[in-house]
This record gives sequence, structure tokens and C-alpha cells, in this order.
Amino acid sequence: MSCPFPERRPHAGRYVRLEPLGAVHAPALWEVARGAQASWTYLRYGPFASLEEMASQIRSLARMRRQPFFAAVPATSGRAEGWLSYCDIDAGAEMLEIGSIWFSPRFQRTRAATEAVFLLIDHAFGLGYRRVAWRCNADNAPSNRAAQRFGFRHEGNWRQAETVKGKPRDTAWYSLLGEEWRALRPAYEAWLDPANFDAAGRQRMSLSALR
Repeated sequence: MSCPFPERRPHAGRYVRLEPLGAVHAPALWEVARGAQASWTYLRYGPFASLEEMASQIRSLARMRRQPFFAAVPATSGRAEGWLSYCDIDAGAEMLEIGSIWFSPRFQRTRAATEAVFLLIDHAFGLGYRRVAWRCNADNAPSNRAAQRFGFRHEGNWRQAETVKGKPRDTAWYSLLGEEWRALRPAYEAWLDPANFDAAGRQRMSLSALR
């Protein structure tokens, strides 16, 4: 059995819209990337010195046929504020990964950011994939916390598995299986429900309390 390859198509949620990443998103992404050098620490690319340099990288990402990238466009601004992708897609083995995530500082830790990842996870399992992976630099504390928050289970670290920006890195591996997501999904739907937030945007119930 083989799963469909994830298409480059929009995914719409309450708080965010995911659009196939393209050069059209570069100006908005450059706007939220300026002054955010630290946000690129654990990625293979960035920070960028100019709009032209960033646009060139975006065009390169958009051309990757086996790695669909999506721009995250929150409803609050209507402009792209980050990106994420499916990668290491093995449709025959029903496995893929969500990775190459860059969220601007103002997009991080928002309902829209949570929903952006939720949409890709949910779509992957909806296509029939049985395993979704998450890997990150073992020193990247925010990414490790995000994996655990989404219910991914830590499988271990590969020591000096990669060299990124001239430095060896240990890679932390996480996974989420279809049956686990089916049990977790109602908690995410409850957390994302507008009724879970007060007039100031503060959550009434945390994800950990709902799970």
C-alpha cells in the first residue's frame, strides 16, 4: 500500500492559512525576519543580508519537488510570517517528516503557529501515513519542547549526525503514530476552539490539561 504524495495546495484553519511557498511571500517574510538573526541558529540557511538574498533562498525551497514547503499566513495579518514543510517523504512505507520550520519571532507561540503544525500533522494522517517524524538539533530546546507538546515521543539522539554551518550536531528524533494522533486530536481541537481563549487572548485550558 502506498499513500498519496502530499500536494502543494492551501490548507485553511481558523487562525492560519498555509499556502504553497513562493517568491510572492518574500517581501512579507523579509519584513518579519529583519532583526531576528537568532531565529536562524539551527537552520542550514539564514540569516539573510537582504530581501534579494532571502527571496533567492525562498525560490530554491519552492523548487524542491520532493519537499513541499508552505508559507504560514496568520489571519491577524494576512501576510506570511513563517514557513514549514513535509520532508523525507516515503509514501510506500507510509512515513514522512515535518521539518525545515522557520517561524518569525512574532509568529512563534501563537495560536496560528500551533494550528499551522496541527494542519500538516492532521493532513498527513488523513492521507493514510502511519508515522510522522520530527527531528531537530538536540541543543534546540524550543524545538524539542514543541515536539513533546505535539505529542511526539522521543526516540533518542544520533550523536554528531550532521554538520550544520560548519559545526557537528547531535540530532534528536521524535515520532508520532496514527493511533496516537487519533487519541490526541480531540485535545488539539478543544485547545484551538475560540471558546478556549478569553477576550485578551489568554488560554483558559492548557494543552497539557486537555490531553
